[in-house]
Amino acid sequence: MIELHELTKRYGETLAVDGLSFQVPQGVVTGFLGPNGAGKSTTMRMILDLDRPTAGRVTIDGKRYGQLSEPLKYIGALLEAKAVHPGRTAYDHLLWLAQSNRIPRRRVDEVLSLVGLGSVARKRSRGFSLGMSQRLGIASALLGDPEILMFDEPVNGLDPEGILWIRNLMKRLAAEGRTVFVSSHLMSEMALTADHLVVIGKGRLLSDLSMAEFIKQNSRSAVRVRTPHVEQLLTALSGTGLRAEARPDGSYEIEDGDLAHVGDLAAAHGITLHELSPQQASLEEAFMQMTADSVEYHAGDGDGEGRDAAGAWGAAWHPEKEKN
Repeated sequence: MIELHELTKRYGETLAVDGLSFQVPQGVVTGFLGPNGAGKSTTMRMILDLDRPTAGRVTIDGKRYGQLSEPLKYIGALLEAKAVHPGRTAYDHLLWLAQSNRIPRRRVDEVLSLVGLGSVARKRSRGFSLGMSQRLGIASALLGDPEILMFDEPVNGLDPEGILWIRNLMKRLAAEGRTVFVSSHLMSEMALTADHLVVIGKGRLLSDLSMAEFIKQNSRSAVRVRTPHVEQLLTALSGTGLRAEARPDGSYEIEDGDLAHVGDLAAAHGITLHELSPQQASLEEAFMQMTADSVEYHAGDGDGEGRDAAGAWGAAWHPEKEKN
């Protein structure tokens, strides 16, 4: 388990991480989210002892990373896909990592096969595409068969097949009871992958909730209905204090309405419904709402003014697909 307690990091006058405290649970995929400049990368670097905290502490199974003997057997990480000597082959890169942590040589072939790089194992990494480098980085993280995995933007450079593969891989690892901690700016991918979310902004913790609870707390809910008996429905709703707002497509949305209550109300008044469905914000919408005050850079709206931010485990793969 990864545990952070009042973790703080300053670079001169800049406070990059501000008293972060949270735990990364086992057995689920935990998404680590935040706007650019929120402190995510700095936090992940401090977990691996690549940056020393100004204050506070972070532990892995109760120890600092630097106190772990053979750390790749405890935690595997992908932070920078291109952090590989360009003159080394994929095999040799993994071999020296394995030897430094007393990992059997056979494990190198196993992870190369697992990530789909077996056919290019003897090729130098300088010729690798970003997608191939990502796969090599994932192989490095898996090398020691650790209980804790940490990935920073793992789908960068991957083709659709590769994205599906890494998504299923992370879910499989979590299902095995491992700790999986993944940072990404791709909300659509996080919505399909993560079970739990840790959200930070300006170095501070904003949220530490399950995916479902995060969306529920940071978005409005509504019930959408379609009916040929609009006036009867509006009258029935007004009697219970509910209001329905017309939508451009001819449907009506009842904000904060309860699906069962609206259905029962329509049935009691003999109102035919052609649609009765719950409407919930996406993860992206909930994230934008949560982090609106924590966004450091706002894109212009075309007039020079800024806007609020709120406005398979063993899948087959062929290296040549990701060379371009």
